[in-house]
Amino acid sequence: MGVKKLFFILIFTFAAKSFAQVAELSSLAKVSLLTIGNADDLSSKFGHTAIRLKDPAVGIDVVFGYGGFNFRDPLFYYKFTTGKLDYSMTAHPYNSFIASYRNENRSVQEQHLNLSLAQKNKLFKFLKNNYLEENRYYKYDFLFDNCATKIPEVFNSIYKKSINFDSTHIKKHSTFRQLIHETLDTNSWATFGIDLALGAVIDKKASAWQHQFLPFYVQRQFENTFNDGHPLVSKSEQIVKKKPLLKKTIFVLSPLFWGIIILILVVVQTYLDHINKKRSRGIDIGLFALTGIAGVIIAFLWFATDHSSTKANFNLFWAMAPNLLVAFYIFKKQPPHWISKYLWVLLFFIFLTVIFWCFKIQIFSPLLIFILVALCIRYLFLIHWFKSYQIYN
Repeated sequence: MGVKKLFFILIFTFAAKSFAQVAELSSLAKVSLLTIGNADDLSSKFGHTAIRLKDPAVGIDVVFGYGGFNFRDPLFYYKFTTGKLDYSMTAHPYNSFIASYRNENRSVQEQHLNLSLAQKNKLFKFLKNNYLEENRYYKYDFLFDNCATKIPEVFNSIYKKSINFDSTHIKKHSTFRQLIHETLDTNSWATFGIDLALGAVIDKKASAWQHQFLPFYVQRQFENTFNDGHPLVSKSEQIVKKKPLLKKTIFVLSPLFWGIIILILVVVQTYLDHINKKRSRGIDIGLFALTGIAGVIIAFLWFATDHSSTKANFNLFWAMAPNLLVAFYIFKKQPPHWISKYLWVLLFFIFLTVIFWCFKIQIFSPLLIFILVALCIRYLFLIHWFKSYQIYN
């Protein structure tokens, strides 16, 4: 066993023992909401939310959260990919929790909550029970059951009669996709990948409550929540301030650059093929193989996983999974006659993509424009080429 693993096991053991033996909290107990800012890697792009429970009289200072998972599960990658991975409630000593996010240069905002001692003990009892081995696991959902949504659900289930979540601060209801984009750069592979993998289901408008799938909106909601007529948040302070770092954006590594390159290559090569009365099969194989692979991945995420956000993904209209098979036929100097009809089908589905986009049935990545134009140009050339095959040869 490595030193790092042993360290985390000791931390978890300490956290569990620190509150498991405590029956009730004292009058010195404090409850607060912690909102952690985002980081550069995709798994940390949307931040984190947790509950801090501190009582110096009984010697506990523990942070409860949701969203933990077991990397050591032998089927981890399969379960993660298919949406079948069990996530769990976590408990960490406050000092180690804060230290980890300080090391990651992520901000931590603390909102002290105005709760009575009876309410604090009710919350403490709920969290202790929820942390039991038989209760801590749940089926994760990116939009509706994640580390952020769990927190308001906990408060709503415990304090239904006394706490009022006032949602009037949400003046405009955004779609889930718009909310996701708020924390992402448009010209990034993360944003392009999310727009490619997530379907039309995230283009529905989120209710004020559903905005809380993002930690920032949980923080805002708690600022607009009342406990027996009094503001729930009594004080807010920044525990860790993120240090400003100079971000270097390398344009040649961005999806916009490569979208432009693909379009230029297709336009130039297609023009040369037309002038020289030949067909460059390499570019055709590349386009069909790449769109086919993308189509297979999208179809897998839609039909073969439990992820709710990857359903109804009409990127499948232009990224046609059969293209992967057709790539072998397109390699031949004289492909089968049905290829021309298949190309018309591809163009029809690209047209449907544009229609779905215009009517906002699904919002696609703006970077997709370069790919769609490149595909249309090449497909039209191939239709003309196969029709005129006898003339050119």
